Amino acid sequence: QVQLVETGGGLVQAGGSLRLSCAASGRTFSFSSSAMGWFRQAPVKEREFVASISWNTHYGESVKGRFTISRDNAKSTVYLQMNSLKPEDTAVYYCAARTYYSFGYYYTEVKDYYYWGPGTQVTVSS
Repeated sequence: QVQLVETGGGLVQAGGSLRLSCAASGRTFSFSSSAMGWFRQAPVKEREFVASISWNTHYGESVKGRFTISRDNAKSTVYLQMNSLKPEDTAVYYCAARTYYSFGYYYTEVKDYYYWGPGTQVTVSS
């Protein structure tokens, strides 16, 4: 089993920044070998891919150039730096993990991930 806990959400004005963190744990979980992703879900909308990190980094079109995903394998933590936030970025942000990845594949689908955190709310006011 893998446990994921997101922190760093909150209320911010448009144009501001937030950094989300996701700490992963699990007795047999090899964080450095895992693919990690961030998704978000706004009310009455489907869960949307935001960013992933595995053999490379990959971003959803709506966040390219504004968000940056990174990881610290020593801390088993993945981060999402969000800059130039817009009201349409308001959503619950979820961290996700899969226990392995393959080179050349982009993990952008909900079904690509095995484990999910409970989510953290991000609200961007206009």
